[in-house]
Amino acid sequence: MMQDLRPSFDLKAFAQAGEVIVKPGRLLLQTGPREGMAVLLRHGRFAEIDEAGALCARHPGLAVADLPRHLLMPGFIDSHTHLTQSLGKSLVFGEPSEIFRRIWVPLEGSLDEHMVHLSSRLAALECLRGGFTTAVDAGTRSAGHIGRLTEAAHETGLRLVVGQICNDLGGAAQVPEPEQIIRTAEAHLARWQGDALVHPSLAISIPEAASDAMLRRISAMAAAAGAIFQTHVNEHLVAVERSLVAHGRRPLEHLAHLGALGPQVLIAHSTLVTPQELNILRDTGTAVAYNPVASVWKGNAIAPALQMAALGVRFGLGTDGTRADGFRLMDAAEALQRAGYGLASGDSSCGAGWLWLQAATAMAADAAGLGAVTGRIAEGLAADFLLVDLDRPEFTPSHDLSWELVRYGNRDQIDAVFTNGRLRLLHGWPVDWDARALLEEVRALAVPAIAGAPIQRIHPTADSQLAARAS
Repeated sequence: MMQDLRPSFDLKAFAQAGEVIVKPGRLLLQTGPREGMAVLLRHGRFAEIDEAGALCARHPGLAVADLPRHLLMPGFIDSHTHLTQSLGKSLVFGEPSEIFRRIWVPLEGSLDEHMVHLSSRLAALECLRGGFTTAVDAGTRSAGHIGRLTEAAHETGLRLVVGQICNDLGGAAQVPEPEQIIRTAEAHLARWQGDALVHPSLAISIPEAASDAMLRRISAMAAAAGAIFQTHVNEHLVAVERSLVAHGRRPLEHLAHLGALGPQVLIAHSTLVTPQELNILRDTGTAVAYNPVASVWKGNAIAPALQMAALGVRFGLGTDGTRADGFRLMDAAEALQRAGYGLASGDSSCGAGWLWLQAATAMAADAAGLGAVTGRIAEGLAADFLLVDLDRPEFTPSHDLSWELVRYGNRDQIDAVFTNGRLRLLHGWPVDWDARALLEEVRALAVPAIAGAPIQRIHPTADSQLAARAS
C-alpha cells in the first residue's frame, strides 16, 4: 500500500514546482468515473484533461504521478457549516430542535479571539479530513473575530466562503447600528476579493434577526458584489409560526415578498416548505443547502431534495456542522430521501448515486457561488481534489463506482487531500503543520471555555444520565 502512495509525496514537490501530470486509475468527471484518463496540474489548476497517452505525449518532459489504484475526484463542498461551533459539537445531542437560541448564540458569543481561532482551525481540520476542500461558513456570532476564521482557512488550506453576519435585530454577540453594519459588510466584501482561498459572503442568521430594510439591502449588496447572501429559513416549526404571527407570511414567503431572494441567495435547510414555496425557490433561482444529518439529529423535517431536483431548484449538500465526512453525508442524503419519500412511493432509485455525488460537489459549488472556481475536474478550475484508495474491500469488485462511493465510502479511504494543487492532508493528517499540538490545546482550553458560556441544556449528557442510573 505504501508503495502506491509514494507518488503522493512526489506530487507535493511537483505541484510546488508548478506542473505535474497525474494519472489515476479512475478519474471522476461530470459524466462519471473514467479509466485511462490523466490531468495536467499547472500552478494550482487543472490545465488539461485528456486520455493519459495523449496527454503524456504532448508533454514528454513532465513528471507523471502514476496512481493506478486510486480515484481522483473533486473535493466535497460543504454548503452550510459553522466553524465556531466545533468546541461544543456534542452539547446539542438529544436537545430540542431550536438549539441556536440556548446553545450556539451563547457559546459563540462568549468565545474570545483565541478561542474563535482554535475552534475554526479544529473545524477546518475536520472538514479536510472528511474530504471537504471547501466549506461555506454561515457567519460567526462571536464579537468581531471573523478574521480568525479566515486565518484558520489559510493555515489549513481549506477553501472558505465566510459570511459576515449583518443582523440588526439581535441574534449575535454584538448588534451595531444599521449604517455600521453596512460599512462592515462593504469592507468584508472588499477585503477578500481575489484571495486564493477565502471568498466573502454576507449573512443574516434568520430573517427575524433583521429588519425588512436590512434583509433587502444585504441581499442586494451581495448580488452587486457577486457574492452570496446566506440565511437559515423554514428550519423549525416555531420560527415558521413566529413569522406567520409577525407578517402573515412564512419566512420564505416573506423573503420573496421583500424581493430578497435570487440566484445570489443560499437558504440553509428549507425543510418545512410548501409546494408554493418550492415554486418560489425555482422561479427566483435561489439555492438551498440540504442538510440531511441535521434533519436526523435535530430537525423538524426532511428537505424535499428529490422534488427540488425534479423542479430544477438549485441545491447542494451541507453538514450544518454536524459530522465532517463527505461520504457519510452523501449516504445520509440518499437515505433520508428514501425513508421520507422513496419507500412510500416505491422509488427504488431515489435519484441514483450520481445525483448525490454531484450534490456534494458540482451542485454544492454552484449553490455556494463557486461554480466557476471549484467542484469539478474541469480545465481552468482550481485543483481541489481527493485521492481515494480503491484498493479496499468496499470497492472490490467494483460494478457501479458512483453508487459504491455513496454507500460504501468513508473518510478513512481518502489518502490525500489537495486544494489549489497543494497537498494538505496525507492519511488524514496535515503535511505542513502540527495538528496534534492543536488537539492538545483544544483539550486544555475547551472545557473551561464551555463552562464559562451561558448555555442552557434541557437534558443532562448521556454519560451523566448513565452514571445516575448506575448509582
